[in-house]
Amino acid sequence: MAHNLFDTLQTFEINGGRTGQYYSLPQLEKAGVGSISRLPVSIRIVLESVLRNYDGQKILEKDIYNLATWKPNASRTDEIPFVVARIVLQDFTGVPLLADLAAMRSAIQKLNKNPGVIEPLVPVDLVVDHSVQVDFSGDNDALRKNMELEFERNAPRYQFMKWGMQAFKSVRVVPPGTGIVHQVNLEYLAQGVLENEGVYYPDTVVGTDSHTTMINGLGIVGWGVGGIEAEAGMLGQPVYFLTPDVVGVNLTGSLREGITATDMVLTITETLRKHKVVGKFCEFFGEGASSLSLTDRATIANMAPEYGATMGFFPVDDETIAYLKATGRSDEQVETVTAYCKAQGIYGFPIKGDIDYSSVVEIDLASIEPSVAGPKRPQDRVRLVALKETFNSLLAKPVAENGYAKAPSEIAASVQVNEHDYSLSNGDVLIAAITSCTNTSNPGVLLAAGLVAKKAVEHGLSVSPKVKTSIAPGSRVVTEYLKAAGLQPYLDKLGFNIVAYGCTTCIGNSGPLDQNIEEAVLKGDLVTASVLSGNRNFEARVHPNIKANFLMSPPLVVAFALAGRVDIDLTTEPVGKDKEGNAVYLKDIWPTNAEVKTLLGVARDPKVYRRLYGNFVEENDLWMQIPSNSGDVYEWDRESTYIQEPPFFLDLSAEPSAITNVTGGKSLAIFGDSITTDHISPAASIKKNSPAGKYLLEKGVAFEDFNTYGTRRGNDRVMLRGTFANVRIKNQMVPGVEGGVTIYQPTGEQLPIFDAAMKYLEAGTPLFIFAGQEYGTGSSRDWAAKGTSLLGVKVVVAESFERIHRNNLVGMGVLPCQFKEGVNARTLQLDGTESYELLGLEDPNLKPQQDVTLVIKRANGETLQVPVISRIDTPIELEYYRHGGILSYVFRQLVAKA
Repeated sequence: MAHNLFDTLQTFEINGGRTGQYYSLPQLEKAGVGSISRLPVSIRIVLESVLRNYDGQKILEKDIYNLATWKPNASRTDEIPFVVARIVLQDFTGVPLLADLAAMRSAIQKLNKNPGVIEPLVPVDLVVDHSVQVDFSGDNDALRKNMELEFERNAPRYQFMKWGMQAFKSVRVVPPGTGIVHQVNLEYLAQGVLENEGVYYPDTVVGTDSHTTMINGLGIVGWGVGGIEAEAGMLGQPVYFLTPDVVGVNLTGSLREGITATDMVLTITETLRKHKVVGKFCEFFGEGASSLSLTDRATIANMAPEYGATMGFFPVDDETIAYLKATGRSDEQVETVTAYCKAQGIYGFPIKGDIDYSSVVEIDLASIEPSVAGPKRPQDRVRLVALKETFNSLLAKPVAENGYAKAPSEIAASVQVNEHDYSLSNGDVLIAAITSCTNTSNPGVLLAAGLVAKKAVEHGLSVSPKVKTSIAPGSRVVTEYLKAAGLQPYLDKLGFNIVAYGCTTCIGNSGPLDQNIEEAVLKGDLVTASVLSGNRNFEARVHPNIKANFLMSPPLVVAFALAGRVDIDLTTEPVGKDKEGNAVYLKDIWPTNAEVKTLLGVARDPKVYRRLYGNFVEENDLWMQIPSNSGDVYEWDRESTYIQEPPFFLDLSAEPSAITNVTGGKSLAIFGDSITTDHISPAASIKKNSPAGKYLLEKGVAFEDFNTYGTRRGNDRVMLRGTFANVRIKNQMVPGVEGGVTIYQPTGEQLPIFDAAMKYLEAGTPLFIFAGQEYGTGSSRDWAAKGTSLLGVKVVVAESFERIHRNNLVGMGVLPCQFKEGVNARTLQLDGTESYELLGLEDPNLKPQQDVTLVIKRANGETLQVPVISRIDTPIELEYYRHGGILSYVFRQLVAKA
């Protein structure tokens, strides 16, 4: 029901004599509620949602006042109840989310209540983009072969998705082979402005993938959340978060000749990381920002998780409207977006001094130079000219300094590859992939890659057969414009054939290498490399046996594929030799800005977008052949190794128990810095001898049919065994050993983390995890928190947390605690032999972000009391924790209403 608080329900005019109602922010300022016109644009859009959704229950009048009177540098104690317009899911997180909803319906049915009360209250789009692997590459039939294998492997999952689509009225599935969720969102799903019962409002979104922020480039407020939080949002809970700081990023100047959008975003990522924007909104403004193409803006927004911000927001302006037109949105929709944003006073880029920001970062685009990032983190930018020196120095540096600890004799080693006429050595490129939403959404860098391929072929250059090459566009539109520009044949000639429309190498779905190559890498313990146009390069993410992974622009991916190694200075050394044996340098095959610009027109044809997105479901024969179950309640197959009923609602009490202290705890693991969700909940291949592999073998699944952890996220039995099972994770309780193992106390035996946790669970022993800085960075994987909870971990104590993972831990009833400055597991000399207690949790005295006491009882009888900060940040999170997690909280509410 519409309200008219502060007389803000107003009418605005749309082109053609149409009118609409909206909640007017200028009117809110006239009513004296706050200096709205001085607020960051991103804050205003959130404020509109709070105002529009005011109901006196979940959203109060004080919530509107709190946000309308936002101050740039006030203490952040107020939480915002943000109701989003829609939710987007990718399939790795979408399937377990659907499984949770299905489990809720099953549980409610067992209580003889109406299962129909479990129904999303906002539109939900599930885009299937994470399941395809690069099993086939380097030939013109690779796309068909990979898709057929994808459907063969994932038929049970896709059947379950089809059931969900018919069972839940608000759920729409975008089938495999359409594109990557963020590019599909940018090109098709996003509308800019939505309407309900005559009231118009901004398109806002949360998604179960960190890079949901890509949509910020289109002027849409949105960010990534865990599946746990998204599920609550679907069922009527606002997304709660503390009022943020907003960092203004003033872009000045323009990119120099030959500099790509990827060089720009890697530099911005490094700069903003240093500015410590973690958990803040970043809002771009200035002449440099407004001069960027929409897809360049989207590239910058996409990488917000890498620079740590909640968002990387660009306001709506003429370029936004031009992009909406070019991508096939209707004239009526485009006119509505234009009129609405102008009526709200949020059209156009602010200039310096217009807005009150918490702080301002100045970045001169003209200062940016060619760059890559790696070999283990996206924020570790390396100037292209310094890559050779950097890589060679890392080979010798100790592991503690992010190096590979190679002796001089090992650095120079090479290994002959069986059945091939070449050898491998440190620095050799084995994977070269044009992949990921970050860059495949950007025609500028993709056309540049095609031009590099064209010039390389014309010079007679080729790629060594040791390099696995691929291109996986974020949508089918890319293929259309690469063909229209006449560039795809040249990419094909170098082995960059289209392999898929989805996330591939960037999320670990790079597929197998030649077996002889893998054996040679392992035999020589070589530090070989991948080069990819992605956004993530954490250890063991791209491929478990490739240790150095460098992010770079698509044209540089082609160049390094041609060079075949990363220990090279492409600014001075040749990429290869032409037909006559003459050296060919990067400058000889690098396109000019004018050459790229000439071709950009082929990427902006509205007819192509309308055709390709007009009927993508019915045109997908493989999807249409998948059988579909019907009914409101899912019939669980107890023998399925893909989909199982989650355990979260089994035997759930009607009322939550009181919060109590944690006593008699043991350490499951002690980790260092930068433990990512890839380390905690891997998405890549399942090892035969891992706990998950042994489980699948026991279930009769052949090794070749294991698929990946990501595709089996609908089965808690697999995912629980895969938690902390990453082959590169380092538990400091087991010095010098890589992989998911721990020391079980009190026997002192070394066991897989899963096996030890099961022993502790059986004994009723609560578990602690200790970690360093940036715990839980990376993809927004709900199973990183779900698995942690199901293993029996009650407390995670770290030096700092990534935003989404901290939220997810609370959402699963795990208490995140933060060491005080200067204190960590190392200074406390923890080795895992201790026992632990956490005191000060007595309900109802627990408050957000209060100090609690960690009691450490050493094996020698010494006892130490250490104050740590409870990272339950908001009152609503305290409620979630009291209920044992957000899912239990929502379920109990729904049961009470059913």
